[in-house]
Amino acid sequence: MARHTLEPMPPVAIAPFVPVSVSIDLGDRSYAIMIGADLFADAASYDGLPRGGHALIVSNDTVAPLYLDDLRQTLQSRHRHVHTVVLPDGETHKEWGTLQRIFDALLNAGCDRKTVLYALGGGVVGDMTGFAAACFMRGVSFVQVPTTLLAQVDSSVGGKTGINHPLGKNMVGAFHQPLRVLCDLNVLRSLPARELSAGLAEVIKYGPIADMAFFDWIEAHIDDLRGLEVAALSHAVQRSCEIKALVVSSDEREAGLRAILNFGHTFGHAIEAGLGYGAWLHGEAVGCGMVMAARLSQVLGLVDDAFVERVRRLVERAGLPVVAPVLDVGNNVERYLSLMRVDKKAEDGEIRFVLVDGPGKAVLRPVSDDLVADVIERSCRVA
Repeated sequence: MARHTLEPMPPVAIAPFVPVSVSIDLGDRSYAIMIGADLFADAASYDGLPRGGHALIVSNDTVAPLYLDDLRQTLQSRHRHVHTVVLPDGETHKEWGTLQRIFDALLNAGCDRKTVLYALGGGVVGDMTGFAAACFMRGVSFVQVPTTLLAQVDSSVGGKTGINHPLGKNMVGAFHQPLRVLCDLNVLRSLPARELSAGLAEVIKYGPIADMAFFDWIEAHIDDLRGLEVAALSHAVQRSCEIKALVVSSDEREAGLRAILNFGHTFGHAIEAGLGYGAWLHGEAVGCGMVMAARLSQVLGLVDDAFVERVRRLVERAGLPVVAPVLDVGNNVERYLSLMRVDKKAEDGEIRFVLVDGPGKAVLRPVSDDLVADVIERSCRVA
């Protein structure tokens, strides 16, 4: 059993919105997460980054019509050649064939080892761009320009890159840190409500595993967040990034502590794979998965019923599903278990879960199939 408790972090005052920066401390690979308004189109946001040579902007067909021209115009003052590639949108396209389109664009444009890739999009674009950067000529630089809340508070930070496999989410990839992350809060106004809710799942997760004061704050401000109130969004993104920065700086390659960031993800990834990628958004699956993980924590005597209900209620208020889907009418429990056995935290076929070991603390431990089966059955029928 591995318990992971973060050192207490001082609360951040809620104040009128001002731009902020959070640092990821990784020695010579350290970088800044910049949080503000109108960042990606501001040339000053790229000060200190490589200039000249080739740049490739990777986006998707939803985001590109909104923001690609502005980013390209900004980068043209920094790079001699600015190329673009627009990928199809959606989790179903996070696979080898789509990744190959990035490599095709790089090679057709004559890009070299000094090329900088810019990921303009949500988590799928960011993960695939980072993976392409890790692989192209055995490693080139990239910058994250996340356009979804989920990407700003989670997937763009920490250097996890990759693609999905039919048998498991994010099973093929590499650790490759960006040069910078630009979290432009204004772009969140173009998000559909469903996508915004999906991002809130990754905000909520930081409370039970690391900071219950932040969880209290989310409960009090969930309506402000769903209403895109800028000061609330700024605090949510900043606090989430501070917690993730501390974890990543301590455990870049997920040897221990970083695994706590997967709270709700073992159940959630099974839901995504079992339903077919894209049927539920990643954040929807994680939100439901957090309720299931909280329930499993309660079964093990780590938290009480009131805590589980508190998590369930907040996930529901965020606009996320709290009842787990049936993945196989004939043998639902075994279908969940088989999918979770290929989770990256599993060892020798033994499923390990991130659990809440008392509010604000996390523990990674194996759990017997019988107890997990009970939670699956209850979660698929409990409203």
